[in-house]
Amino acid sequence: MTGGGHESSGVPSRQRKRFPGISSRSYEHPADRSALVALRKLSGFDTVFKALSGLLPERSLRLLFLSDSVRVSDAQFAHLNDMLRDACYILDLEKVPPMYVNQDPKPNAMCIGLDEPIIVVTTGLVELLDEEEMRAVVGHEVGHALSGHAVYRTILLFLTNLALKVAWIPLGNVAIMAIVTALREWFRKSELSADRAGLLVGQDIQASMRGLMKIAGGNHLHEMNVDAFLAQADEYEKSGDLRDSVLKILNVLPRSHPFTTVRAAELKKWSETRDFQRIMDGHYPRRDEDKDTSVTDSFKESAAHYADSVRHSKDPLMKLVGDIAGGAGDLGGKLRDKFTGGGGKGGATGGSAGSPGTEGAAGTEDRGPEGSQGSGTDGS
Repeated sequence: MTGGGHESSGVPSRQRKRFPGISSRSYEHPADRSALVALRKLSGFDTVFKALSGLLPERSLRLLFLSDSVRVSDAQFAHLNDMLRDACYILDLEKVPPMYVNQDPKPNAMCIGLDEPIIVVTTGLVELLDEEEMRAVVGHEVGHALSGHAVYRTILLFLTNLALKVAWIPLGNVAIMAIVTALREWFRKSELSADRAGLLVGQDIQASMRGLMKIAGGNHLHEMNVDAFLAQADEYEKSGDLRDSVLKILNVLPRSHPFTTVRAAELKKWSETRDFQRIMDGHYPRRDEDKDTSVTDSFKESAAHYADSVRHSKDPLMKLVGDIAGGAGDLGGKLRDKFTGGGGKGGATGGSAGSPGTEGAAGTEDRGPEGSQGSGTDGS
């Protein structure tokens, strides 16, 4: 427990910071946050959504886990129960959700349910991770509960089931699958958000990195290296040509989670930001301020994040998009100069340099960020 003095599995407990009243907005990826803020602002959304969720086998799943899994408590998997209560204490989640261990060799964990979320972890995951790594995973799932990410999962299940029923209707399935694709993008960003929550709970970036690395490559930790693992993410982003960029998009579209190396790289990057440090210093949005959050501002942050991602991406397709956007801005500037008489002055200034191509490239580099920021959209 936070602030305790016990030892477990040879890992000494340590003092970890607590975040009273913390809003999930503090750790949510901009795209995830903008979607959730919009959903929370919809009048009557809770009533409609609860009606929709009744069409799904949520109650059946609860009974299934209760009858065929092991419920975590002081008497069963006590060390997991301590982690769960500790995670809820750190993130100030008042009601501790029930947690179950399910027999499954595949390492996995999930948080399901709306009003009363439940957390499920598999035996494969429990056996794979050490205490500090598992603490980050439990924090990840508690982060899902605090954010209300079951909204995405429930809508996705509902729409996927609906898509199967209307597949025979011309264009009906296409329209629904377009929404499902967008929801999957939000859901992937919600996983990046929950990774951040896991780091806030565990407060050990190396443990978070090790956990993700083990999920990707198994329990042979002595055969793996965090720096080399992160280098894979960098190589994945910048490798190949436009054909590979398209394949990356096609590979990720059906997935509910981002690729593991990408998650590790994103979490490492966030852990080094000023935003993370401010949270650790006790400066973060409070839950009681959620009702005053602006949907417009949230979408602007989301848009800005995506624009910034495109601008700094090493992916060939994203670089092309950035170059085109910058080139369009540069072309607009040249046309403006021509029609306002500014072109001659610019030509005189740049004439001695002698290379129009060089001048254009410089213009693109200077104006690109402004054009991207002005467009304004955006995680996990």
